[in-house]
Amino acid sequence: MNQNTLDLMRKMKFNGMLNAFKSNLESESLDQFTSDELVEYLIQSEWDERHNRTISKKIQNAKFRYRASLEDIIYMKERNLDKNQIKRFAECTFLEKCENILITGSTGIGKSYVASAIGYHACSLGYKVAYFNAPKLFAKLKMAKGDGSYQKEMVKIDKFHLLILDDFGLQPLDPMNRAVLMEIAEDRYEKSSIIITSQIPINKWHDIIGEQTVADAILDRILHGSHRLELQGESLRKKENKVQNMVTELD
Repeated sequence: MNQNTLDLMRKMKFNGMLNAFKSNLESESLDQFTSDELVEYLIQSEWDERHNRTISKKIQNAKFRYRASLEDIIYMKERNLDKNQIKRFAECTFLEKCENILITGSTGIGKSYVASAIGYHACSLGYKVAYFNAPKLFAKLKMAKGDGSYQKEMVKIDKFHLLILDDFGLQPLDPMNRAVLMEIAEDRYEKSSIIITSQIPINKWHDIIGEQTVADAILDRILHGSHRLELQGESLRKKENKVQNMVTELD
């Protein structure tokens, strides 16, 4: 009878129930449950399985650059990184308020990791997140304009609660990329959130975007109500290389 129950669970794709029931059969621990407790346990196991599967799917769809965690962020005074501020971001009220986060600092300082960690956590709370390297996204959308799939790609982007644009400003925007950024900023303004990371200080973004009127319009939408993280200090990659070199010398 138990085997028949397991087969039915498998056919109905109740994987959480299946694994929980099978595990308890193997450990012969079913007798510890009352009938009510067993039903509650199996339903909770199924819910947990589906919830975790949903989160995993959201993380997979986000296509993060790093597997990042808020718990692994390094807080050092010289980094100018406020732990309390990161904790507030972890509550994701900035997403509920459709606010943006702008992270600037020199190369290797950990901007992308912090952005990805916030994105990972947002996925765990059920938000839809998309991570893009900004230059690659602009190139992709430029090709989409050429093959007629541009609007389809923009509709996809618009469905995400949080859009992460990494490495913004590595090169000045041309007219087409400027128009794309304007559309993204307009579509998401007071509707959803953006996290932008950049090596370029925010006061130089106007020059990167170009064309004063359009730059004013874009920055007005992006900067309005935004949170800013200005990371400082030495490159973490350089520090890591120094440690590795020291270990090699000791060996």
